[in-house]
Amino acid sequence: DLLVIDDWGLATLTEEQRRDFLEILEDRHDLRSTLIASQVPVEKWHRIIGDPTLGDAILDRLMHNAHKLTLKGDSLRKKDRRTQS
Repeated sequence: DLLVIDDWGLATLTEEQRRDFLEILEDRHDLRSTLIASQVPVEKWHRIIGDPTLGDAILDRLMHNAHKLTLKGDSLRKKDRRTQS
């Protein structure tokens, strides 16, 4: 019931990936939950998607009923490295 997409935005989507992603989101819209974790701010997701029209469609489906959490502070990985030294 939950689709988790981790490390979203590491590379720009290809045309095929954009269409596939939109189709997945369309199938899940208002029926299933989707969680996206990214280090890239939402304001830059259009650039990652790579097409303004499909970007609008994808972001509309993602953000329509979204709960956005913005975490602040140091990475836990950095903290782990400091305590292991």
